[in-house]
Amino acid sequence: MSSTESHYRDPLRDQSSITSGKGRRPKVIAEPQSTTQQLYKSGFLSRNADVRGARNLYAKILVGGIFMIIIIIFTIFPILYGAFYKTPARNLDGWVVDYDDGLIGQSVIAGLMASNQASKISWAVVSKDRFRGGPNEVSNAVSEHKTWIAVTINPGASTRFTTALENPDPTYDGSQAISIFASEARNENAFRALLLPSVQNTLMAISDRFALQQAQAIANSSVLPQLMTTAPRTVLTPISFQLFNIHPFNQPLASVVVTVGLIFVLILSFFVVMIQHGARETTNIPNLLNLRSLVILRLTSSFFAYFFVSLFLSLLSLAFQLDFTKKFGHAGFFIYWMLILCGMCAMGLALESMLTLLTLKLIPFFLLLWLMLNVSVSNFPIEILPIFYRFGYALPFYHISKAVRTIVFGTKNQIGFDFAVLLIWTVISCISLTLFQFVVRRREMINAQRKEAQDEMQEAGKAEASS
Repeated sequence: MSSTESHYRDPLRDQSSITSGKGRRPKVIAEPQSTTQQLYKSGFLSRNADVRGARNLYAKILVGGIFMIIIIIFTIFPILYGAFYKTPARNLDGWVVDYDDGLIGQSVIAGLMASNQASKISWAVVSKDRFRGGPNEVSNAVSEHKTWIAVTINPGASTRFTTALENPDPTYDGSQAISIFASEARNENAFRALLLPSVQNTLMAISDRFALQQAQAIANSSVLPQLMTTAPRTVLTPISFQLFNIHPFNQPLASVVVTVGLIFVLILSFFVVMIQHGARETTNIPNLLNLRSLVILRLTSSFFAYFFVSLFLSLLSLAFQLDFTKKFGHAGFFIYWMLILCGMCAMGLALESMLTLLTLKLIPFFLLLWLMLNVSVSNFPIEILPIFYRFGYALPFYHISKAVRTIVFGTKNQIGFDFAVLLIWTVISCISLTLFQFVVRRREMINAQRKEAQDEMQEAGKAEASS
């Protein structure tokens, strides 16, 4: 038989061979469906085994995630809510300085001290001997954050009032008797909601009471008709006050950079962390580098990114004409930029460090905790919050906000200390990142060695079985 014939098979003979052998037909094996045919066909409630398994896993992940969110609501959110609950928990400090040593001084001091229980300010009488430079020196003390607010009874207030009663003077101005010194830019929320309403209401009540007392005293005086004709203000408002806002919060745009804008700084820092993580995962570069090179890569990439992000964020404030020249002249913008850069390093590197341990699944929870801790101490003075919030003195938001107020409004200059705190946070994060990366790398190497040993054992077992 030729080679051609040997490879030829008769279809009829094949068919007969198939039907032979007790008349049984062969089993027909169905070809598996393609992947495309299996996808996009089932409903969510399908009884298909694959869909049922995926549905159960989906529900488990969803319910577990919702449960975690509920835990966060009752564990992390109260940190922020507690900072506003029953605010203020304590009073702010206030000074009373009497330069008058007369009737008006005694009346004002008595009225302010009597209001301590109901007021949001705890008043303390301070001797004028501490401020021999007069009310201006008291103003400087308020500017240097020695106290939150100060009331001075000005020199000669009682003498001028007595003279105006005896010799009616139409130019008499009772507001020259009392001066109030406060700094709105130190904390605009405390100034507007606590300090100003409290001191104004108290002094107005003192003024009304003093006017009533003096009107009763001069009711039978022969000069009363002349007073009411030529100088009625001497009887109606014998004393009043003037408010001296040492550092007015007169740039509305500053509200962004001292409060809400700090949240943006943290969020942008988080974006940088996520971008770096995506770059590392896409390139698989962590598995190619040794520990030292990987740590250096993560730190240098962070500093590089924060340098340019902080610059353009600072330029945005400059583009909207935020004035940085109040305290340091034209150098103010550069100082502000460096402040935002240090703030991003302090907050962003903390996230970068914790990402190493928490991984991508849990880092959002730490971000939320980090945000709540910082925001809770950046709206009202820590002095009026519960003692629990004293940790705020060490957090980045507090020091960035305080330094920005110095640059923009000229409040007390503690920028050196503020920068130092931010740099300490940066150093701590660099050290913790190195330690966490070392732990993770060691764990990865141990797991890789175990997997390699298991693979070798499996191969050896297969070799023995085949032999």
